[in-house]
Amino acid sequence: MAAGRGAAVLRRAWRERRVALLEPSYTPLVAACLCLAEGGVNLWVIRRVPYTEIDWKAYMEEVEGFANGTLDYTQLKGDTGPLVYPAGFVYIFLGLYYATGRGTDIRLAQYLFAGLYLLNLLLVFRIYCRTNKVPPYVFFFMCCASYRIHSIFVLRLFNDPVAMAILFLAINLFLEERWSWGCLLFSLAVSVKMNILLFAPGLLFLLLQRFGLLGCIPKLCICALLQVILGLPFLLVNPVGYLTRSFDLGRQFQFKWTVNWRFLPEEVFQNRAFHAALLLAHLAGLGLFALHRWHRSKESILALLKDPAERKHPSPPLTANNIVFVLFSSNFLGVCCSRSLHYQFYVWYFHTLPYLLWCTPTAKLAHMPKVLLLGVIELCWNTYPSTVCSSLSLHICHGLVLLQLWYGTAPLPAPHTPPLSRRPAAVSKKAQ
Repeated sequence: MAAGRGAAVLRRAWRERRVALLEPSYTPLVAACLCLAEGGVNLWVIRRVPYTEIDWKAYMEEVEGFANGTLDYTQLKGDTGPLVYPAGFVYIFLGLYYATGRGTDIRLAQYLFAGLYLLNLLLVFRIYCRTNKVPPYVFFFMCCASYRIHSIFVLRLFNDPVAMAILFLAINLFLEERWSWGCLLFSLAVSVKMNILLFAPGLLFLLLQRFGLLGCIPKLCICALLQVILGLPFLLVNPVGYLTRSFDLGRQFQFKWTVNWRFLPEEVFQNRAFHAALLLAHLAGLGLFALHRWHRSKESILALLKDPAERKHPSPPLTANNIVFVLFSSNFLGVCCSRSLHYQFYVWYFHTLPYLLWCTPTAKLAHMPKVLLLGVIELCWNTYPSTVCSSLSLHICHGLVLLQLWYGTAPLPAPHTPPLSRRPAAVSKKAQ
């Protein structure tokens, strides 16, 4: 019976294939087909493309120190340098360390990351099914067309995909109104890699809009408490060492790996004044979006501090698109103002790009420029080593995405009604 219904759906989709590629309601069907195809693509990549050692060996050396009893975070090191990720990273990769024979079974690790890739894809597709904004044909570019993303997952085995998969699970929970569980998983994602904090301003805005200041505090306590619990073994031994190593916001990046600032001289790239300017630009962008794009109520944004029941003009209920737009745009603003983007950082925002481009109204002729924009961004990330041209092109593309987000989501002007005239209407002589 179920097989017959499935066959009927496929036949109808084939008859209406043009509609199936353009109508977001067909996302579940297209997602199922792409997930099956991606399973084969990942197996082919693992078997045919040579594995490249970058950070996996260092990860294993770092967690091996913990497995051997070292709890002083400053003493946990790998061949690429000291451990610079929070404690959640240690526990998750310790599991991978034991599952892969102390990190020696690379092929098994690749298969595990292929499974993570598919799980991540399912979580992303579930978000897109809820928002119902992106035409399904765009997902072909999000899946099978990205060489860099497949490489990050199954050929490089970075920790960035692990953090992002946990984050997308948290967003799915937010969409289901499970805010406490979502905050718990959000904090877990932060404990794997700190780039997840780029979503934090958007999450704080949503929590204030949904619960007010007093209702928001317990959710923030969940986030903080998990960080304390995960880091407790290290905090008891060397609290300063743990905090300075795992949450080092001032860490310097190497110029040779930058993807986004290659066109600058290295002395400017390393200059603290430049870093401060980027931070100010980031804060200004967040402020503008919070005031004029995220906040839709007639009241001042300070009204978010009140309990929702006590606001003069109740905030509109949070829809799936409200939640996703605020979180994805918050992260994208952080990516645009990053001090440096390395090649594995592409996964920080790759799966959000279709939504950021298609969440605004799209005319028929506007589809092609948006697809072209996706292609140029992919080309920039596939240029190794990065060049002046690729870095400038990436910033231009980011700027275009920001512009269409700003102007495409502007609130509609209120309809103008002319004021009633106080002067009596003139009466013609004939009427008299």
